[in-house]
Amino acid sequence: MQTKHHSGDDTSSAPASSRPSTSQSSSFSADSDSVSLPDSFPPADPQSASSAQPPAAGDRRPTGRSTQCVHAGEARQKDSGSITTPIYTAATFTFESTDDVLRFVEGQDLREEYGRYGNPNEKSVEAKIAALENCEQAILYGSGMAAIVGLLMTKLSSGDEIVFFDQCYHRSREFCAKHLSRFGVVTRQVTTGDYDAMESAINERTKLLVSESPTNPHLSVIDLEKFAAIGKANEVETLIDATLATPINMNPTDYGIDYVLHSATKYLGGHNDLLAGVLCGSAEQLEPIRKMRGILGNISTPHNLYLLERGLKTFELRMQRQNENGLRVARFLEAHPRVQRVYYPGLESHPTHEIAAAQMRGFGGLITFTLRDADWKQTARVVDAARIPRIAPSLGGVESLIEQPLVMSYYHCSPEDRQRFGIEDNMIRMSCGIENGDDLIADLDQALSV
Repeated sequence: MQTKHHSGDDTSSAPASSRPSTSQSSSFSADSDSVSLPDSFPPADPQSASSAQPPAAGDRRPTGRSTQCVHAGEARQKDSGSITTPIYTAATFTFESTDDVLRFVEGQDLREEYGRYGNPNEKSVEAKIAALENCEQAILYGSGMAAIVGLLMTKLSSGDEIVFFDQCYHRSREFCAKHLSRFGVVTRQVTTGDYDAMESAINERTKLLVSESPTNPHLSVIDLEKFAAIGKANEVETLIDATLATPINMNPTDYGIDYVLHSATKYLGGHNDLLAGVLCGSAEQLEPIRKMRGILGNISTPHNLYLLERGLKTFELRMQRQNENGLRVARFLEAHPRVQRVYYPGLESHPTHEIAAAQMRGFGGLITFTLRDADWKQTARVVDAARIPRIAPSLGGVESLIEQPLVMSYYHCSPEDRQRFGIEDNMIRMSCGIENGDDLIADLDQALSV
């Protein structure tokens, strides 16, 4: 693994010398308010905002992350001079003449044809996220689950196999185990972080290796170089669900990962007001997946896309506060006498802290912890006593959220399954928002006193 480390106290981007080299090096200096601005941000031509394909990675120029969040993927001059991308609520897109249709079908004119295949709002947001992920392209979906299902339905056929690390979102596990199996696809799960077991599970039918990083809810961080190397050595593609990391904190393709997945509902949107998912990668690898999405119709709506683009404008600013709050709250919890264990990759006590410090520029706002000598009812009382975080599933929004995984997501699972998945009766998961850290800590302190 590359020996590059980031201090757990630093929530800003690490210096370029400690990151994998990419064409996306930042020109922003922490000691200066100046940024070397490009002449234009892709797509530079207003007409290309509705093109059938996002701009290639080579079209992007190096800028700071917040500058990318605000400007990447957008035409400098938009329709009617609007500073924001207009909302295109069109089901279909018209042609002036048959000659225009012919230029389109022959690939000479890149534009939209029908809403299920693309939308100008979609292309703008896709290009922005691709820039943030250091990828050539991105494909947006109606949700994170729609994104992973779209990938799996494109890549897998009857008789194929995939290998998962076992710490993962329970709906991803359910889709593979209960539904892909109906189509003759075999899912193999191995212990998270056991790279030898993953390699041993690969055979000639294996088509994809899948993991989250960090994982949900234990926040284990995967050695991306090792994970990618196993895939390449066996000619198997790799997917990382980096929802909990975000493109601000980590870019898996810099380490050789083929596909990066995000539930854009979470940190990317950031306001708990939309559902969306995104898949990032190379143009060549994403082309058949994009075509499948056009068939399956797992698209987002123009209004959702507008909200997502607006949320992305403040993405880095939000993540800086959530990285800070996550680390402060995790340290507070670790020192509290009523807390048994804290799962947070920014803590030195976390089993994968060294990997996280080497790969991540910040550790996010999600924390999982267990209470000392507490049953599930005593744990529920602590959750109920919290006054600032709302009780709800999800994460990554400006509002802090808190939940008891046993009740919220695993209530109908058997005790044996919960034990197998590492879900304890005394476990609490908290997503830190952008509230003041002192307030979150004071609120948790009083909740832990009940």
